[in-house]
Formats: sequence, C-alpha cells, structure tokens
Amino acid sequence: MSTIFALLAIALTLLIYFLRYQQSYWQRRGIPHDPPSFPLGTFKEFRTKKSFSDILTPIYNRFKGTGPFCGIYFIIQPVVLVLDVELVKKILIKDFNNFQDRGVFHNEIEDPLTGNLFQLDGPKWHELRKKLSPTFTSGKMKYMFSTVVDVAQEFVTVMREKSGKADGNILEISDLQARYTADVIGSCAFGIECNSLHNPDAEFVRMGRKALIERRHGMLVDTFMESYPRLARRLNVCAVRKDVHDFYMGIVRETVEYREKNQVKRNDFMNMLLELKNKEGEESGLTLEEIAAQAYIFFLAGFETSSTTMGFALYELARNQEIQNKLRQEINEVLQQYSNKCSYEAIHEMKYLDQVLSETLRKYPVLPALDRLSKAAYDTGDPRYVIEPNTRIIILSYGIHHDPEYYPDPEKFDPERFTDEEIQKRPACTFIPFGDGPRNCIGLRFGKMQALIGLALLIKNFKFSFAPHTPVELTYNKSNVLLAADNGIYLKVEEIRASFRQEDRSD
Repeated sequence: MSTIFALLAIALTLLIYFLRYQQSYWQRRGIPHDPPSFPLGTFKEFRTKKSFSDILTPIYNRFKGTGPFCGIYFIIQPVVLVLDVELVKKILIKDFNNFQDRGVFHNEIEDPLTGNLFQLDGPKWHELRKKLSPTFTSGKMKYMFSTVVDVAQEFVTVMREKSGKADGNILEISDLQARYTADVIGSCAFGIECNSLHNPDAEFVRMGRKALIERRHGMLVDTFMESYPRLARRLNVCAVRKDVHDFYMGIVRETVEYREKNQVKRNDFMNMLLELKNKEGEESGLTLEEIAAQAYIFFLAGFETSSTTMGFALYELARNQEIQNKLRQEINEVLQQYSNKCSYEAIHEMKYLDQVLSETLRKYPVLPALDRLSKAAYDTGDPRYVIEPNTRIIILSYGIHHDPEYYPDPEKFDPERFTDEEIQKRPACTFIPFGDGPRNCIGLRFGKMQALIGLALLIKNFKFSFAPHTPVELTYNKSNVLLAADNGIYLKVEEIRASFRQEDRSD
C-alpha cells in the first residue's frame, strides 16, 4: 500500500511540476506578463468576479508600449495578447495566410452544428467562405430589406403597447430587442414566422437563449474545449446541447423538404443556401448538415449581437438627450424626402444614424476579442517576440476601442468620432467590431441593416430616457464571453406621437 501511495505522490509531483513549467513559458521567453494563478492562469476570476473584457483590458493597458504583445494563460496554455495595432493589421490582413484559423472548438462529424463558418478552420473554412460570400452582398441584403422593416414596424407596435401599460412607462428593453432580432432572423434565415414579439416564450427564442446561455457541459469541460479544441475533437466531445441540436436540425430539415417539394422561393438566407445545395451538385454543394450549421450560426450571431448593440445604443441615447434629438431630427428629415417610407435608400442617407451605431460598436463591442492561431513561426521584427507555431492569439477589440491614443476620452459617447474626416485620422484596425481582413464577419451588412432599421423606427416614434434605477455606468455579465449588460437595461419609453400612420411602412 505504501508503494502505491509513493507512486501516486511521485505522479502528482511530476504533474504539478509539468503544469508549473507550462505556466513559466512567458517567463522563460522574457515576455512581459502577469504571474499566472495556478492552475487557472490569467482567468481565475472569469465567470465569478469579472467579465472577459474586465480581466484583459487592465492587462492590455498595463503592458501596452512594452512590445508588440504580452503573455497570458488559458489554464496552462500560453496565449499572445496583441498590444500593437501594426501587429493587428499584419495578423488580420497583411499576413493573413499564417493566421487564418481561429483555433476554436468544432466537431462537424459528431456535433454538426459546430461545422459553421465561424468555427471551422483551414481548407473547409476557405471553401465555405467562398461559397457563402455571394449571399451577403449589398444586392442580396436589399432583397431582405422589406422583411426587416415589416418586423421593425411590428416592434414599434409592441413597444407602444407595452410602454403604455408599463408602470411609469419603464421597460426592460434588452428582452424586447432580442425578440425583434429573433423575428427578423427567423424570417430571413429560416423563412418562418417566430412571432416572439407577441410571444416571449416562443420556442425559437427559448432555444436560442438556451444555446447561448445553458451549456451542455460544466465549466471544467467548457474550459478544456476552449483551451484544447483539437484534443477535445479527438475525444469526440460535443458542445451543442442535444435538445438544441435536434430543434434546429428539425427546423432546417422540415424547411428544406417543404421548399423543395413545393418549389417555394423566398428572398431569404435559406433560399440562397438551397440554391448553393442544388446548383453545385452533391460533391461541391452544401449538405443538409452544412445548411443547418450556417443557419444556426446566422441566427445565434445576429440574435445576440444586434439586439445587444441596439440595447447599448438606446442606453447611450437615453443618457445623451442632445444626441437623441439630433438623430431624431435627421431620421424625420430623411424620411420626409422619401414620402415617410423607410426605404433602403433612406436608411443609407442617415449618416448620423450610422455614426451613432459605429460609436456604440466602438464603446460596446459585443465580441470583445478576436481569436487567431499561428500556423507557422512568425517574426514580429524583434527576436524575443517570435510567435511560435500553433500559438493562440487574442486581439482585444475592447481594449483597442477604449485606448485613448486612438479615441481620446474613450468613455465618452461621441458619434462625431465617426465622421469621414475623423475616421481618416486613425490608423487601420483601430475599429474592429466585426474583425477585419478576409475573415471578418461575413454577416456584418445584415447585422448593421437590422440594427439601423430598428433604431430608426424606434427613435422616430419614441423618446428614451433614464428610469430612476437605470445605472449611470453599466456593468457587464460575468458569465458570458460576449459583452452584455448585467441585469438588463431599464429605460423610460414615451411615445412621441399618438397615432401610427400606415405610410411609414416600406414599399
């Protein structure tokens, strides 16, 4: 028995030595870093005391200027945290071929919904991106425009009803925004009427929230998948909950079968995916699983990011009434030129609205960081700062967007930062809410479109202001990698006019 205990003690000692040796990587390299916590590395307080951006932003600020990057740890895995926008530009654009992979978990065989454009790497990603890029052109977005406007107008109706009934006209707007984007994407991606604006318990939204919030595994397995995605894939680990997988696969299967059987054509994302499936044949076309994976990520990405961004925008407009008034004046003036119809051309003439949205995305980048993986050793110009092969890289969008070198007084909400003149003054890659380069967000046009339409019609019809208990400064949800307000956003919502005119609808 004593021999067994001795062997176990030796094994445990060796394991601890190995783990601590791994966590000395940056020290041995002579790279600036904070001493890691054992065994969780840099992220000891993540999901308990601090959000993802709350942990990394102070590190970015502390080490900026010491070199092109500093070191952090995911458990024992050394990770590069980029500090220099020139290196950001090289990683995302100039030397993209060495950094095209995200290095996040995917297992398209056992877990088909993870075989989506966001999660895939290598040739599979490249081929899929090439197939899908034509579906997100400005022309294709124009086809979906009227559908988005119709849902946005229904959103105005629901907002009017709820604000009139609410105590003191105070509403929690985050949930309503999420239901708006769910109905938009449900219609544009799946071709179904979710009706979640009128039914908060609609299964489509419930499953979307479950996919984002309720994990299939506990924190330990999730951290393992995030830190060692290749090993997790070899072990056939799955990330998507079974009920979520069955729900979305079922919807896609039913939709595809119905449309093909009845020869249904719609101006939506699903129709574009079906054209790819049928046009290119079985070898190079999309399979049912690939269609489901793209529709799934299209829903999740747009559902969470656009709704959260709109919520942050309304919060800032409520805090800055002069900006809200200026925006409303622009919206009304432009719409008058288009017979009070919210048309594609009208939205694109609302320059200040676009500035407001851009400033919201700067101050509140919903995806606060970008992931990349180095394919080969990369020389940054300093022998000490070589990025070794298969090293994970974090580009902290939130830190760059709040860097006073690029955005003086970064906590101030100022849409004037995004006039054409001001944009030209800043270096490239200092505004990256959608990433940049060949692997930027393919759906950015759609995401911006639904946010711009929603904000235009809301600001036209309602005045937003702080409720008595609205916080002067927002805090962020600690359990989510994405940027989200803690405990929602409560605002006072007052209708500007008593009646809604039919002519405000789109053509």
